[in-house]
Amino acid sequence: MDFDRKESAAYLANLLSKAASRALQARADGAGFAPGQFPVLLELWNGDGLTQRELLDRLDIEQATMANTLSRMERDGLIARRRHPKDRRAQQIFLTARGKALRETATAAAAAAEDALFAGFRRFERELLLEYMRMALANLGRDAGR
Repeated sequence: MDFDRKESAAYLANLLSKAASRALQARADGAGFAPGQFPVLLELWNGDGLTQRELLDRLDIEQATMANTLSRMERDGLIARRRHPKDRRAQQIFLTARGKALRETATAAAAAAEDALFAGFRRFERELLLEYMRMALANLGRDAGR
C-alpha cells in the first residue's frame, strides 16, 4: 500500500503547524518575539514567576528546546530569572517590562494569524475543526485542554 501524504493527517498537521507559525511570524514581524516564544509568553502573562519545570509541564516542550527558548528570551530582554526562594536548585522566570509590553501586540498578531487560518470557514466549521483537533490530540495522549 502506498503512503499518500495528501491523505495523511499527521503530514497535513505538520504542514499546518509550520504555516501557522509563519503566519504568526509575518504578523508579528519586528515586534520582538519569535513564534516559538509565544506559548511561553502566554503562560507568563497568565502568571509570572513560574519555574522552567512548570513551563515544561504546561507546554509539553522538550527540556533542551525550553532551555534554548528561555536563553534567547533572556538575551532579548523578555524575561529575567531569579533564584527560587524555597528551592535553591530552581529559578523562577519573570517577564521584564519589555516582555509585559508585548502582550497586546503579540495577541493581536496571533488573532490575525488565526483569522487568516480560518478565512472562509463558517463558525460551525471552525468549531468542528477545533473539536476534532482536540479529539485527535486526546487520542495521542496529549492534553487537549491546553
